[in-house]
Amino acid sequence: MEKLYDQYDRLHDYVRISITDRCNLRCVYCMPKEGLPFFPTDRVLSQDEIVQLITNFARLGVHKVRITGGEPLLRTDVVDVVRRVKAVDGIEDVSITTNGLFLAKKAAALKDAGLDRLNISLDTFKPDVYKKITRGGNINQVLDGIATAAKLHFKKIKLNIVLIRGQNDDEVLDFIRYTKDNDVNVRFIEFMPIGNSLEDWKEEYVALDSVFDLCQQAGLKYHPIDLAGNGPSDNYQVEGYTGSFGLIHPISSKFCENCNRLRITADGYIKACLYWNEEINVRKLIYDFDAFKAGVKRALDNKPLNHEMAMKTTDRIIDKAPTWRHMSQIGG
Repeated sequence: MEKLYDQYDRLHDYVRISITDRCNLRCVYCMPKEGLPFFPTDRVLSQDEIVQLITNFARLGVHKVRITGGEPLLRTDVVDVVRRVKAVDGIEDVSITTNGLFLAKKAAALKDAGLDRLNISLDTFKPDVYKKITRGGNINQVLDGIATAAKLHFKKIKLNIVLIRGQNDDEVLDFIRYTKDNDVNVRFIEFMPIGNSLEDWKEEYVALDSVFDLCQQAGLKYHPIDLAGNGPSDNYQVEGYTGSFGLIHPISSKFCENCNRLRITADGYIKACLYWNEEINVRKLIYDFDAFKAGVKRALDNKPLNHEMAMKTTDRIIDKAPTWRHMSQIGG
């Protein structure tokens, strides 16, 4: 079996594929307040195209797939997508990132279809703050979804928290203490300057070293742990707690150096690097495996070592500007 390596000898065996750019929330770090014009249906990958694309990637050594959006549970065929992707020869692990609003209704069907793991966005436990960050969301729907999913025994449930100064950075210990009796991995994520002005981002950015400071001030003793499929997260567990917490720091630490993922947008473009505008249309190559492989390798050959290194090696970047897409149009 072929394998995908970039110029820095990083093995790429993980694909994140967005199956829709639509979302029923307008989170402050993901989409502008006024929303975005969504792609027409014919611009979005069809179910058959998604399956063929993943089949091609499996032939190239990919064995892990994460389904993203927008909000992937908005697709009426999401359960069928999961079932068919999981059935692709060579695919061992299928997960979904969701805002959780429809999870109570769909969790059981997704589990039956073969879904292995869940990532659920939950930036606060406070209903008023949740409504502010998501611009209108109902936190009770998400909490119901988490409770439903917890009873189904997925391999792992992760809660994603984007820390924003002045909005939810006062809840760090609340989330960590939530792991005392709940077997989840709570992941704190640094706010990234994608789709936001640098001025606003600088005011709202929180470095994750503060998480350790808060733990020490609260007298919580923690130790590093290894979690299967933890991706870019550094993970820890408080002594005596059931769950764990993780830190994803794309700004303040070495987020990129072990990157093993490729991203496919809902309209069929491959992004080897989250931050840069560089992307290659592979949708038109899906049914020609050799051409598809060449497109993927071209993307990998131009993948920078990290975001900051890319600034110093712009001769290797096709498009030398930050991505035009908002996070909702990439899938994170």
